[in-house]
Amino acid sequence: MTPVRLQTFLAIVECGSARAAAQRLSVTESAVSAALAALHREVGVVLLERSGRGLRLTEAGEVFAGYARRILGLLDESVAAARRGVDAERGRLRIGAVTTAGEALIPGLLASFRQRCPRVAVTLDIGVRDRVSALLADHRLDVVIGGRPGAGQVTRATRANSMVVVAAPGPEPDLGSVNWLLREAGSGTRDATLALLQRLQIEPPLLTLGSVGAVVSSAALGLGVTLVSTDAVEAHLRAGTLRRIPAPGTPLSRPWHAVTTAAPTATTELFLRHLTDARHAGEFVFRVARSHPPTRPRG
Repeated sequence: MTPVRLQTFLAIVECGSARAAAQRLSVTESAVSAALAALHREVGVVLLERSGRGLRLTEAGEVFAGYARRILGLLDESVAAARRGVDAERGRLRIGAVTTAGEALIPGLLASFRQRCPRVAVTLDIGVRDRVSALLADHRLDVVIGGRPGAGQVTRATRANSMVVVAAPGPEPDLGSVNWLLREAGSGTRDATLALLQRLQIEPPLLTLGSVGAVVSSAALGLGVTLVSTDAVEAHLRAGTLRRIPAPGTPLSRPWHAVTTAAPTATTELFLRHLTDARHAGEFVFRVARSHPPTRPRG
């Protein structure tokens, strides 16, 4: 079972057909079909079946796809580690962040980290909680800044974060009838908002928007109220374009977590030490998680 066959299989899963997968991989459609046939023979069960003009996962394929992603993620991680040895400052760092942290915290942390470690190759993937957590689980990210860790993941550092209800200046809104602005599906903020509405036993009109930026801008324009991290609206609160609404049960404490897998790379450890160092991280500093502090360099 070769990496090429696994990559081909996942390309078909993501593209929906052998033809589209061939275009993505820059190979012939017959090469894709041959790789899939060989993989079916090796596994001994059908992983993909025809659906109209395309292909879809079977039940066995759904299970296999998860393992395939993790295998390729670990393989990529192992090659990078071997090539760079123990020189953490020449390594690769793949950061993931939930949208709010990606917009409010990561730019400041990256600016100071790049000044200290300019030779580290850094990539950043911003998305909803479910997505970046899954990428970390598949070893396609090295560290995620977001909410609580998923299964098999470890919190290395935390930072205080409060969630408050905000609205544009004006008359006090009726929380049971005013529009509540929601994040997209898969967002932790969306889940927290829906849980708050349930606790308040209200069923107001809901408006789903595509990003934290869209939600905050819409609230500032008077389209409704929203539950949001104070990190995302600090500038608006200072400028007076948004104000806090005294909703029962708020503010909510939802600390940021810097999360890794059980065995972070040396370069990941370097970044964790940076974000917990107040001299360099400044206002964006995290606190070391007591149960799992970052390891110190050897020697």
